[in-house]
Amino acid sequence: MPRSLDPAEQLDLRRRRLLQGAAALPAMGLGGLALAQTPPTAQVNTTKLAVTDTEVTVGQLHSSSGTMAISETGSIQAEQLAIDQINAMGGILGRKIKVIKEDGASDWPTFAEKSKKLLVNDKVAAVFGCWTSASRKAVLPVFEKENGLLYYPTFYEGLEQSKNVIYTGQEATQQIIWGLDWGAKEKKAKTFFLVGSDYIWPRTSMKIARKHIETVGKLGSVKGEEYYPLGHTNFNSLINKIKIAKPDCIFAAVVGGSNVAFYKQLKAAGITGDKQFLLTLSVTEDEMTGVGGENFAGFYSSMKYFQTLDNPNNKKFVEAFKAKYGKDAVIGDVTQAGYLGPWLWKAAVERAGSFDVDKVVAASPGIELKTAPEGYVKLDANHHLWSKSRIAQGQPDGTFKVVAESPELIKPDPFPKGYQ
Repeated sequence: MPRSLDPAEQLDLRRRRLLQGAAALPAMGLGGLALAQTPPTAQVNTTKLAVTDTEVTVGQLHSSSGTMAISETGSIQAEQLAIDQINAMGGILGRKIKVIKEDGASDWPTFAEKSKKLLVNDKVAAVFGCWTSASRKAVLPVFEKENGLLYYPTFYEGLEQSKNVIYTGQEATQQIIWGLDWGAKEKKAKTFFLVGSDYIWPRTSMKIARKHIETVGKLGSVKGEEYYPLGHTNFNSLINKIKIAKPDCIFAAVVGGSNVAFYKQLKAAGITGDKQFLLTLSVTEDEMTGVGGENFAGFYSSMKYFQTLDNPNNKKFVEAFKAKYGKDAVIGDVTQAGYLGPWLWKAAVERAGSFDVDKVVAASPGIELKTAPEGYVKLDANHHLWSKSRIAQGQPDGTFKVVAESPELIKPDPFPKGYQ
C-alpha cells in the first residue's frame, strides 16, 4: 500500500501536473483555451461587418450640438462608460469595442445621412443612438434597408416595433398611462392641459394621453392642447392660456433646451409646484442642469429611473459615472437607458456566438440584466424592456425624490388596444 503524501508533497505534485498541462498547450495550437475564448472571425462575422480578430466597431449617433445636446450628452457619456467597462473585462467574444461617433446635430436629415455612413461605409456591428422620435423615424428606413441594429434609449410614444431596433426606454403604457393614472388617483386630477414640442413624440404622446383621459381611462377632460417648435423660448401666451383654463394638471412633453425657458417663465408667472400640479414626461436630471431646481421644485416627472434610486446596482453605476465624468455629473432616465444598450448587445452577441445582426436579434428576447441601475430589466420578444414605472418630485437642489413606483415590472405593450 503506497504511503500517503504529506501536504508539502501534495502541493509539489499539483504544481508538476500543472506544468505538464501547460507544456502540452502548444500541441493544441496555442492552447485551445485561447481559441475557445476568441472564436475565429470567420465564425462570428459572416456578413462583412467591421470585425477583426481583435476588434469590433460600433457607432454612436446622438446630438452633441444643437437644441437636443442638453438631453443627449448624458446618453453619449453612459454608452461610452458601458463600452469602457466591457472593454476592461476583455471585450466581447475576445474583441475590444471601437467606437465611431457621429453628431446628428439635432437635425433629422443629418441623422439619416450619418446612419447610412455608419452602416454602409463603416459597416458597424451595432449603433447606439438617437433621442427624439423624429430622429429615430428618420433613421429607421436606413436600418431596415441595410439590416443594421439600433439600440434606442429614449422613452417614446410606442406604436412601433422593428426587427432592427431594441428599445431600452419606456413606451406609452409604462410612462404616459401609468403617470396619468397616478395623477388622477393621488392628486385627484380631473382636468388636464396638454403641452408639447411640435414633432411626432409629443403629438402622438398627447393623442394617447387625450384618449386615456377622455375615453379609455375616463379620468376627466382636456382643457387645452398646445405645441411649440423645437428650440422655442417664449411661452408667455401659453402661460396666459393655462391661467385662464385653470387645469388640475399641466401634462408636459416639452423637450431639449426649450425646457429652460418654459420652467423659468412658469415660475416668473407664479405657476409653481406648491400651487399647481404639473407632470412631465421629459425632464430628467439632464434637463435639470439647465432648468434649475429652483424653477422645477414641486413639479413631477414620470420616468423609470432617477439618479437617487437606492439600490446596490445604481450606487455602483453613479459612482462609476461620476468617477469618469466628474463629481457634478448628473444621470437622467435616458442616460441610464443608454447605459443598458451596450450590455444588452454584449449579452445577445455572446448568446448568439456571433456579431451577425440576424443572429444577435434572434438571441435577444428573454435576455435579463440583473445589474441594471434601475434594478432589473428583461427584454421582451417585442424588443422593448419590462421595467418598473416611477414618479418623482423635483427638489430645489435639482435632484428628484421618488414618490411612487409600480409594484411590479410592467410588460411593454407598444400597440395598446384603443390608443392607435
